[in-house]
Amino acid sequence: MASDLASVPIPLSQLPPLGPLQLAVVGHVEVVSFVGVSHLPQPGEILRAGDFHECAAGGGAVVAVQLARLLGRPVPFFTALGRDAIGERAAAELTALGLELQVAWRDGPSRRAITFVDADGERTITVIGERLNPGAADPLPWDQLAACDGVFVTAADVGALRQARQARLLAATPRVRLALLEQAGLRLDALIGSGLDPSEHYCPGDLSLAPALVIATEGAAGGLASPGGRFAAPQRQRPVQDTYGAGDSFAAGVTAGLAAGWSVAEAISLGCHCGAACLDGRGPYGAQLRQPWSSMVAAG
Repeated sequence: MASDLASVPIPLSQLPPLGPLQLAVVGHVEVVSFVGVSHLPQPGEILRAGDFHECAAGGGAVVAVQLARLLGRPVPFFTALGRDAIGERAAAELTALGLELQVAWRDGPSRRAITFVDADGERTITVIGERLNPGAADPLPWDQLAACDGVFVTAADVGALRQARQARLLAATPRVRLALLEQAGLRLDALIGSGLDPSEHYCPGDLSLAPALVIATEGAAGGLASPGGRFAAPQRQRPVQDTYGAGDSFAAGVTAGLAAGWSVAEAISLGCHCGAACLDGRGPYGAQLRQPWSSMVAAG
């Protein structure tokens, strides 16, 4: 397959099979209230919501569910939840979505979020409470990660990052926090984040051990890979329903492709198709790309 990013996204029909991969995610969960509005409220304005639903989401959960759907089987998800009704409900929902949960239960509350989704599908997120991160001291089966072809991390402590480095391939989002990655003293195979979100900004030199691959997405404009250069996003034929989860779905696709030994162009192409599919659904899970890909191959 061509590795030139000018050819990205490669049609799904031309991508190789993923094979029998062992993948896992170490990360966080937020129970998100999605509120559909015509536009973001202005100061003093009262809006009527056209839609409302809640689900367990957050970057770690979205990546893990997308990986499970790509592989067609449960994916281990190492996370932390508050021992409250919200946390218990989140655990049940994520298990039903195809995850093999490894939960570090905390005495504090689970994290929540409120997400406004406007008429263009753009989301604006407000988080409530502290992010709960799994840590190496938690009694979780960290040794399982050594058998993984790939692990993606959205939240962890230094020890958990080092545990995740046992995998053949380690990818992460800058939301882990660059200072924490620096403290862990490990080299990532891929750092994947949003080039439009200041909280996910990365510049060469920010980490002493530079990631082998850095990808910064730019929504409909595609993104930038280093090394590699610019790549395009898939051409859309339908209006965007909801952008929530598209970036994390993209990261999952890239991680799966890299773990399978694909070229960077092939892995980014799968990421692009995952992100584009997510845009077609309500919430993060309504339209994520599934295996087999037959429903999307014709659209290529």
